[in-house]
Amino acid sequence: MNFPLFEDVILRVDLPEEGVLAGDVGVVVERHDVPELETGYSVEFFNMSGDTMAVVTVAGSNLRLPVVADLPMVRQFHAPRPMQAVPLAV
Repeated sequence: MNFPLFEDVILRVDLPEEGVLAGDVGVVVERHDVPELETGYSVEFFNMSGDTMAVVTVAGSNLRLPVVADLPMVRQFHAPRPMQAVPLAV
């Protein structure tokens, strides 16, 4: 499915490393066409005040359009943990 720019979409999968979960609503901000790969989309997720909480790039199959039966819900955003530096053995 093609998702138009600036349309609301719903994430189908959990991406805990990005702080977003299946069911979160975002806005398509970029389309990525790569030959021989599924079309990808950059999606921006906002809090209720309109602040950007995450921007993720996912395959189109991980998104869907909202339908009339969808209900909004609220959950607390949990920012991903920063990566820990791991010392290299010499």
